[in-house]
Amino acid sequence: MNFDKELEDYLTSTKRKLKSAYPNTALKKPNSHTSMADQKNNIDDFKVQTAKHPNMSSVPLRPHSEQSKDRLTKRLSTDSNGTSDGGAGSSTPVEVTALEESFRRFAIHGDTRATGKDMHGKNWSKVCKDCGVIDGKNITLTDVDIVFSKVKKKSCRTITYDEFKVALGELARKKYKEKTGEEAEAEVFQLIEGKTPVIAGVTRAVASPTVSRLTDTTKFTGSHKARFDDTGRGKGKAGRVDMVDTSGYVSGYKHRGSYEKKVNKPTVGKPM
Repeated sequence: MNFDKELEDYLTSTKRKLKSAYPNTALKKPNSHTSMADQKNNIDDFKVQTAKHPNMSSVPLRPHSEQSKDRLTKRLSTDSNGTSDGGAGSSTPVEVTALEESFRRFAIHGDTRATGKDMHGKNWSKVCKDCGVIDGKNITLTDVDIVFSKVKKKSCRTITYDEFKVALGELARKKYKEKTGEEAEAEVFQLIEGKTPVIAGVTRAVASPTVSRLTDTTKFTGSHKARFDDTGRGKGKAGRVDMVDTSGYVSGYKHRGSYEKKVNKPTVGKPM
């Protein structure tokens, strides 16, 4: 009797632990009709669950939906903090300045895989060219490339937003020699703030006498001329393939369909 009571107490405690860790796991309640074999199977199942999850009683398992929610929260927090890392659950996102917004737009220009957190040398040169930093006198394209190589890390091919501001400071002091360092940086920052990459000449048609002569359908000869009508519109398949006339009429016959019109002409009812 003592053994049965101890076994029942043990099963009750194990059932309570399993119920807290696995709400959907059903465990049979020992009663007078439960056999010893069923009770032994319950003990073996509990040992297997304990071996798989040794700390299930101390640390409750979290649902998969909560884990996904935490990962999404961390990602949104990182994106809201701009180029900073940002912590999960941050309630005060860092405000993105106009200069940093322009940095992001130029950083992702022409690269679908770019994240906007770093910028390569080609887009750095485009920033200086589109925003008027390069003037051809105090600042040239060579100066821009030298500053880029100076501020970037040796093992990297891109620069971060902080290195971007340092590079602009280097160019500002060289561009505005008569001003102090802070004033020169403010002038250069103002040139870039709110600017976007300039896309020029992408859809512009090339006007060339050679191209015009090759595309003028009125000057086509031979089979090429037969592919277009008088307005220059293509005839499609009719201009490429010899269409066989299977109507039964002689070629050049101008009264095609007149017989059908006479036969199918509606008759007017005559008075009786």
